[in-house]
Amino acid sequence: MGILSFIKGQFIEIIEWLDNTNYTLVYRFPDDDHEIKNGAKLVCRENQAAILINEGQLADVFGPGTHTLSTQNLPILSRLKGWKYGFNSPFKVEIYFVNLRQYVDQKWGTANPVLIRDPEFSVGGRPGRVRIRAFGSYNFKISDPGLFFKEIVGTQGLTTTDSIAEYLKRQLVSKFTIAAGKSDLSVADMAAHYNVLENAVKGDLAEEFGKLGLLLTSFVIENISLPPEIEKALDAAAAQAARGVDNTMAWEGLGVMRDAARNPGAGGASSAGMGMGMGMGMGQMMAQMMGGMAGAMNPQQQFHPQQQQFQQQPQQFQQQQPPADDNSLEAKLRKLKAAFEAELLTEEEYKAKRAKLLEAF
Repeated sequence: MGILSFIKGQFIEIIEWLDNTNYTLVYRFPDDDHEIKNGAKLVCRENQAAILINEGQLADVFGPGTHTLSTQNLPILSRLKGWKYGFNSPFKVEIYFVNLRQYVDQKWGTANPVLIRDPEFSVGGRPGRVRIRAFGSYNFKISDPGLFFKEIVGTQGLTTTDSIAEYLKRQLVSKFTIAAGKSDLSVADMAAHYNVLENAVKGDLAEEFGKLGLLLTSFVIENISLPPEIEKALDAAAAQAARGVDNTMAWEGLGVMRDAARNPGAGGASSAGMGMGMGMGMGQMMAQMMGGMAGAMNPQQQFHPQQQQFQQQPQQFQQQQPPADDNSLEAKLRKLKAAFEAELLTEEEYKAKRAKLLEAF
């Protein structure tokens, strides 16, 4: 009786796999060099498939359900084994379970910047080019267990999501680069057309994944970014436009004067001279702009030089007038009030000095 129990224990009667991981694609059933009993039960749970391998050759593939291993449902294995009239004795075969569930939230991203053409960055008639980075996520599943086993497991030995992730990422990044280059979209417009790029990538990868027995169920672009220096320049241009400044030199001059005002002691006379120079240059540009606007509003001035000369005479006369006397009572009262408002004088001192000036007058 003990010998019969020992012999019975050498045969495999129930074959199943309980997946406790979230990353296993393919699992080899451990047979411990035991043979499979005729009529053994093969249990494939939902989202599982089982593959029988005979001496390195793929035999039969089973889907979800409970299967009795006999000649009737092992046509390929029976042919490989030469079982013309059935079999009653145990047999030896490798069994692999394939996980058919969907693997979600797999990450992808460009390891290095991708160079694309961008019409918004063209200069002097030359096509614009810019480097971008992108990242996102994708979902996939095994759609053809037999094909996946032949192309991925049998040849490359990849059995987990981690081992196949790098291969899939390279495919995704390559197709994304092609789709971004063909789109003719500016980087500024890509955020509103992520779905166009996503559909293009999925369409290009459908055939490639299908050749591996895989199905790309989702591809999402989460972000497309530019180099930091370009993002900084775009932010500055947006701030310039928001403040109604359409002249870059004037905008930079304002920035220099603002920084000089915040740090009056930094730079000494050189920074002050630079700020004055930028201010004068900005003033001249604004004067030219105003002059151009005035000329556009009054085109008749171009045809009446005498009238223009006559109009300039009052300005010359005003410029030749002597400046007002700073020692007048009015000027002294203004200075006195300014000193009071600057809190250089108390109210009593201000009133006393004001009364003294009026009394002298």
